[in-house]
Amino acid sequence: MFYSDKQRLAWAITGSGHYLRESLAILKTLDNVDVFLSKAAAEIIKQYGFQAQLDETKHKVYQDKTASSVPVELFYEGKYHTLVIAPATSNTIAKMAYGFSDSLVTNLYAQAGKTRVPSIVFACDTVPESGELSIFSEAPRDNIVKVYPRKIDLDNVAKLAVVEYTKIVESFQDLHQAVSTRLADVHSRSPE
Repeated sequence: MFYSDKQRLAWAITGSGHYLRESLAILKTLDNVDVFLSKAAAEIIKQYGFQAQLDETKHKVYQDKTASSVPVELFYEGKYHTLVIAPATSNTIAKMAYGFSDSLVTNLYAQAGKTRVPSIVFACDTVPESGELSIFSEAPRDNIVKVYPRKIDLDNVAKLAVVEYTKIVESFQDLHQAVSTRLADVHSRSPE
C-alpha cells in the first residue's frame, strides 16, 4: 500500500477514563493527527479535568455533533493512513464487533475498514497482563476503582480482534508500541 506524507493519523476517543490521561499524553508527542471525540468523550474529558491536556496537543478536534458523522468523508478522500481508537469503551467495542456504525467513532471504524485503513483499538475492558479478572481504572477526581470486565465484554473484544484491518491492543504499553510501529511503517513506505 502507498502512503503519502500528506496523510495523517486519525485518533478517536470514547467515553472512558481508563488510560485517558495516558492516551492524551501520547497524543501530545505526535504530529499530523486529527482527534475525534465521541459525545461521551467530550463530557468525560471535562469531567476528569483533562480539557487543558487535550488543548495542549494542538491537534484539530472533531466532535460528534452530526447525525451522519460528516467527518468520516475524510477517509474517502484518503486523508488518513491509520485510525487509532483509544481508549475504547465496552459499548464502542460491542458496536464495532457487530458492525454497528451509529456514532462518530463507530462510523470512523466502519469507514476505515471499508477504505482498507488499518485500525489500532485499545479495548479498555480486557484482562490485564497479570491474568487477574480485574482492572484498576482512573475515575474522576483522581479516584482509582477496581473494575471487573464481564464475559460479554471479553467475548466482544475477541470477536473484534478477527475483523480485517483491526489490531487490538490490551495494555497501554501495547498501544504505545503499536502506534510507534505503525508510524515507522508508514514513514518507511512514504515516497522521499
